[in-house]
Amino acid sequence: MSSLCRHLHRTLSTTTSATAIDSTKAKSFCKEIFKERNLEQLVEKFKIASVDEDFRTKPSVYKEAVRRLAAARKLNYVEEILEDQKQYKDISKEGFNAHLISLYGSAGMFDNARKVFDEMLERDCARTVLSFNALLGACVKSKKFDEAEGLFKVLSKELEIEPDLVSYNTVLKAFCEMGSLDSAVTLLDEMEKKGLEPDLITFNTLLNGFYAKGRFVDGERIWEQMKEKNVEPDVRSYNAKLLGLALERRMEDAVKAVEEMKRRSGCKLDRLTLECLIPFALQKGDFMFAYGICKCVLCSKLPVQNVLIQSVVDALAEKSKIEAATELVKLGDAHHAYSLEIK
Repeated sequence: MSSLCRHLHRTLSTTTSATAIDSTKAKSFCKEIFKERNLEQLVEKFKIASVDEDFRTKPSVYKEAVRRLAAARKLNYVEEILEDQKQYKDISKEGFNAHLISLYGSAGMFDNARKVFDEMLERDCARTVLSFNALLGACVKSKKFDEAEGLFKVLSKELEIEPDLVSYNTVLKAFCEMGSLDSAVTLLDEMEKKGLEPDLITFNTLLNGFYAKGRFVDGERIWEQMKEKNVEPDVRSYNAKLLGLALERRMEDAVKAVEEMKRRSGCKLDRLTLECLIPFALQKGDFMFAYGICKCVLCSKLPVQNVLIQSVVDALAEKSKIEAATELVKLGDAHHAYSLEIK
């Protein structure tokens, strides 16, 4: 082996070893932070860990730390760990700034998110649609829905940023959350005129908005538009539709929708929709539909409240449908997930 080859071998070996050590150290930091229960200690450990460059590439630990601190309403701690990040060289990169903006948004701290965005100019850091979308997302996550439209229309022009599909989908969500559904449809038309094709996120946002607000006919129109665009509905699409059908007391159509979901791989009812459907079915007097939903819950081991399943067992027993009530009790016993009884 030549001296040059030996030198390269030693250099590569040392680099690989150092990288492995750094990765191990970062993992150790993450483990410590994930298991730390004292929030003050968590903040201190997070700041110490942030010195490690590899640690700063671990978005999951940032997300979890901010989630826990925000849930405990320790927003001063959220600010402490995120402001601490500004001392590192990563702050010159747009992606790192966009990450901080999103994290502030997830904690509902939009003013802080906007401050990070504005400071990017001072750092001579490019502001493209990437950080712009992060700011829009932070605005919506912080429930500043009325401000989202202003950012979208005014700020994008000021910075000469061309909004993309993510931008439009984010503002659509803001309109739907505010109940400004007609504005959402107008925005959809504008988006298509600009050559942006709506995707599944676009349609699911609109479906949830219309169906949940009791505008079933409009929801069905969006559903048809989705089919015309050859966008396949997923579990979120069906759950939105089922909610709309439940609000309309259209139980027969809800049964058909459930059967259609069963025929599609990967489409399963979620807990919130089920917890909405079961009481509606009982109010409607469609006990066998309620029985079918509960059977689906028990067989799929979905985490629906025990009291809801028990209410169906009680209704079935009261209507002398003992066989169906007994089957639900047996299924609950078999899966050890529910404590059901015929009273």
